[in-house]
Amino acid sequence: MDFVLPNATGLGLFAAAALGLSALLASSALAFAIVKYAGAAYLIWMGLRKLFAPVPGLATGASALARHSNWRLFRDGFIVNLLNPKTALFFLAFLPQFVDVALGHVAVQIFTLGILFTALGLITDTSYAMAAGIAGSWLRGNRSYLRFERYFSGFLYIGLGVTAALAGNGKK
Repeated sequence: MDFVLPNATGLGLFAAAALGLSALLASSALAFAIVKYAGAAYLIWMGLRKLFAPVPGLATGASALARHSNWRLFRDGFIVNLLNPKTALFFLAFLPQFVDVALGHVAVQIFTLGILFTALGLITDTSYAMAAGIAGSWLRGNRSYLRFERYFSGFLYIGLGVTAALAGNGKK
């Protein structure tokens, strides 16, 4: 079973929140728009790649399906999370609720909360990955599923990208 370290981007976003970079996204319409449109473009590109790439499993059987390296899976997940400004804004809104300014060292408190959040995410995401690995073995051999998954996920990525591009930034 392939294992990809989950929540690695979360660690970077917690550090960014601790350093105040999330506040920059919250206060700068330009910075938010740049990250938003880059993320939307990446999702659309992934959808188009999914729709138009050859699917060896359909032509020659499941054994010919391409196996991506752990590095590629990690990189793709990292980029998707990194280009999601709403994740950074979530940390900006969520973590400060649990920080006590009277205790001092606000950045350390935020980073500690981020580490705890990441550890909990690691446990749950690992469980999901293990279940997906078991189900994936069966699904890779199912030709009907491979056809359905190709079009469903391709159009889903494109739809999410278009929605992200057209969504407002929540400021009035």
